[in-house]
Amino acid sequence: MSMNTAENRANTVDAAEVAKFEAMAAEWWDPNGKFKPLHMLNPCRLDYITQQIAAEFGRDLKRDAPFAGLRILDIGCGGGLLSEPMARLGADVVGADAAERNIPVAQVHAEQSGLEIDYRHTTAEALAAAGERFDVVLNMEVVEHVADPLAYLAACQELLKPGGLMICSTINRNPKSFAMAIVGAEYVMRWLPKGTHEWSKFITPDELFELIRQAGLTPVDRKGFVFNPISWNWSLSDRDLSVNYVTASTKPA
Repeated sequence: MSMNTAENRANTVDAAEVAKFEAMAAEWWDPNGKFKPLHMLNPCRLDYITQQIAAEFGRDLKRDAPFAGLRILDIGCGGGLLSEPMARLGADVVGADAAERNIPVAQVHAEQSGLEIDYRHTTAEALAAAGERFDVVLNMEVVEHVADPLAYLAACQELLKPGGLMICSTINRNPKSFAMAIVGAEYVMRWLPKGTHEWSKFITPDELFELIRQAGLTPVDRKGFVFNPISWNWSLSDRDLSVNYVTASTKPA
């Protein structure tokens, strides 16, 4: 691999975006802190993730350690909100994040929880260049923060073994998502620091499916994550992908 290729790989990291999350690193495991929206969304995310992995690899979620033997990458792992449940389900988990300060937070919490998780301060591109390969790549709420979504998704595709599965979630780009994900979450509810998201970086479901195809993967599913302000919880929707949504795609065997 040429040095220029290596530089191009690294260029998908947006330093300003990384700095935002480094500033919030210590709060990852506070359910009422700056990551409150993720804590609220996490059960819904996990339901989708576990169902997709179980279906793709023929695993029974009712059995002990149903994901044993699967190697899972949680890219943009933050404090480990998804890495830890995957480890509890028996998977061999690598948690990677470009924000260096997130890693010791995740490591300490995993140790306190009695879990073995391989946390690394690195990028998808660096892992791909090192020849790392995984059965599953969890790519949750990351693609809207990178400098080059297609190059980033191509690195994620390279990280998958043939027949592997990528779960990718992000935020739609429309007036409703601006009102809810930025005005509502950052200014009204103050769930997130102002400037956490840039509306122009949001990606529509059709755009994401096309990027996934261009990256060499086959989209197989998409669902909406819908927040109900009355019951104050999240649910999956087949039809409402207007704000938060998630996709599943596979790498040809």
